[in-house]
Amino acid sequence: MKKVLFLFGTRPEAIKLAPLVSVFKNSKKFSVKVCVTAQHREMLDQVLSFFEIKPDYDLNIMSPGQTLPTLTAALIQKITDEVLLKESFDYVFVQGDTSTVMAGSIAAYYQKISVVHIEAGLRSGNIYSPFPEEMNRILTSKISEFHFCPTSTAEENLHKEGITKNIFVVGNTVIDALLAGIKKVDSMDQNLFFKHFPTVDFNKKIILLTCHRRESFGEPFKDICKAVNEIAATYPDMEIVYPVHLNPNIKENAHKYLTQPNIKLIAPLDYPYLIWLLNKSYLVLTDSGGIQEEAPSLGKPVLVLREVTERMEGVEAGTAKLVGTDTQKIVSETKKLIEDVGYYSSVANSVNPYGDGTTSEKILEILPA
Repeated sequence: MKKVLFLFGTRPEAIKLAPLVSVFKNSKKFSVKVCVTAQHREMLDQVLSFFEIKPDYDLNIMSPGQTLPTLTAALIQKITDEVLLKESFDYVFVQGDTSTVMAGSIAAYYQKISVVHIEAGLRSGNIYSPFPEEMNRILTSKISEFHFCPTSTAEENLHKEGITKNIFVVGNTVIDALLAGIKKVDSMDQNLFFKHFPTVDFNKKIILLTCHRRESFGEPFKDICKAVNEIAATYPDMEIVYPVHLNPNIKENAHKYLTQPNIKLIAPLDYPYLIWLLNKSYLVLTDSGGIQEEAPSLGKPVLVLREVTERMEGVEAGTAKLVGTDTQKIVSETKKLIEDVGYYSSVANSVNPYGDGTTSEKILEILPA
């Protein structure tokens, strides 16, 4: 029986690998171990709890004031010394584009272990945006032996870089996780969820706002805030709910600049509360990659607060619109979705290009046991 290591460190990685861990463990075809680096400690832990995943290794990598060079070096060393040299693995699974993914791939390569890249082939075309994620993906693709792509566009991106072997278009595991998660929260007491948002009036239409990316720090974030304030002032009968990221560059400015009374700044949400709120929302303003993929499965139009996205399939399918950080563009596109019922319906009913919830099973069937 071949031995598999699932390696991840952030909440988005945990969400997207959770259904895969479950499918592989239940199959009895592989011996499965889980290692977390804990790039996102608190946010990671609540996802592990929700999906009932118990890590075999917890590297607890983060330290105050850590830089990208020190983080990368520490990741390679700890993954190697504390995991890969302790057991022999046939495959190391990595997901996405974080520093854990790139460092984990290098560590596995040094030990001559096959790297399996989930969500392979995403590209923005700009190595500095998203930073450092775009380069993390490129380097990981060069190292990986198996490439599981969410879409045919991702496959084409790999072909352009000369990568042609072991590429499989399977959809995105985030849809597997979302559908399982929604089913789980729908079975719970709904009053628990409403009580979690005491300041939010759910009799109004909800606009969900998420914004945290490094490239938005500074003036771009201020421009986003101007747009959000204008939208809130124009539509007082709507609530804009913003789970504010803990990064000081975001948190301090959000509380400083977002001033309209119907903008509700709340603490970061655990995954079940986030997907519950997403399902209750009318539309979404976001710079999150995962939400760009998730929202269309729930029929929620997405305005992407980024200049470039490595998830253009959603834009091409009509489920999302790229608005960047330009104040007037954000405002005008939001107004269009709110005031043009026909346009809203066409976006909300567009087919999600990222999968149908069966990605994990497809990967299990493809990977040689």
